[in-house]
Amino acid sequence: MTELHLTQDPDADRLLAEDHLALLIGMVLDQQIPLERAFRSPLDLRGRLGGVLDPGAIAAMDPDALASVFGAKPALHRFPGSMARRVQDLCRLVASEFGGDAAAIWTTAPDGATLLARVKALPGFGEQKARIFVALLGKQLGIRPDGWEAASAPFGEDGTYQSIADIDSPESLAKVRHYKQQMKAAAKASTGGPGAR
Repeated sequence: MTELHLTQDPDADRLLAEDHLALLIGMVLDQQIPLERAFRSPLDLRGRLGGVLDPGAIAAMDPDALASVFGAKPALHRFPGSMARRVQDLCRLVASEFGGDAAAIWTTAPDGATLLARVKALPGFGEQKARIFVALLGKQLGIRPDGWEAASAPFGEDGTYQSIADIDSPESLAKVRHYKQQMKAAAKASTGGPGAR
């Protein structure tokens, strides 16, 4: 059984490792909130939906009802309404294109380029997030179709600590967080933000 350590919460991490839809939902939510919260939210969502994450059921929910589930305190995201819509769109795609099996997105991909294209087509996944997710699949879940390294570059490289693909312990989480802080500081300096020379 694969272990993940994205939240540092054993129950939430176990769900991410066992339920592929949960992992996708966490990835969608991983923006503008701490990553631990984003990846813990699928566990909370499952609890609020009666103990199961079913893409067909979520896809068929009344959008306002799902937004209320996301917005109930504590909210599952800083932007519960828009994220509820995005997760529902994701579930619709998984239900309609992959027969309700989120893992089919990667288990049936013949090569890395196809895998990247499929992930990029998911609601809430831009180019960088898609490459990070392909790197996570390769590095931590052993999903390595031909060309996955190129498809995930630069995040698939060993020992980079650039993204969640490299988080497998509290220590690596700290390294990834440090890298992201460095990137933010460099971006701020280059755009003439506070502290720029």
